[in-house]
Amino acid sequence: MPLDFQLVLLRRMADHNPDLVDDARRQLGASLTDMREANKRWQAMLRSPRARAAASRYRSVLGAPETVLTRKVGDLDCEAWLWPLPLWPDLRFEVLLAPNGGVWNEWLVRAPGAAGPTLRTLEDLTPWSCTVDEAARAFAPARPLEGTAPTRWGLAFTAPDGDGVPHACTAEFTWGLLQRRTVR
Repeated sequence: MPLDFQLVLLRRMADHNPDLVDDARRQLGASLTDMREANKRWQAMLRSPRARAAASRYRSVLGAPETVLTRKVGDLDCEAWLWPLPLWPDLRFEVLLAPNGGVWNEWLVRAPGAAGPTLRTLEDLTPWSCTVDEAARAFAPARPLEGTAPTRWGLAFTAPDGDGVPHACTAEFTWGLLQRRTVR
């Protein structure tokens, strides 16, 4: 099932980076039809009248989390479940659970202990190079932007080019992973 789940993630990313997705899909040994079918099964699971709660859905698809951490969100102690995905060895798929067990967020994050990218200039912001939180920290202050779909996020910030000239920039993320950036 982790293979199918990776294909679901890739399906949403294909809108922005079809070439990267095709390479990743081939690396997984999956066809375009395999990716479409995995996404179709995922969507059916989400829309089923007997759909499982989001947290149990992830456990049924990915198994027990590799890591369970406590994260502070404001005054609340939340639980973060993390799973490895072979396609992105330095990342983990994270599901953030509210104290009542509801899923607050689901996205790719840097694996605990893995070195993150060095983000200094616009040129460092290449597709799949960083996560939302890494870009937000590197180019603070960053303003969150509403995404175009439930698994998409955006950030607006200022970043220098290679010559040190600052530019207003927008970055788009799918499942928490950078897809593209544009200079405004």
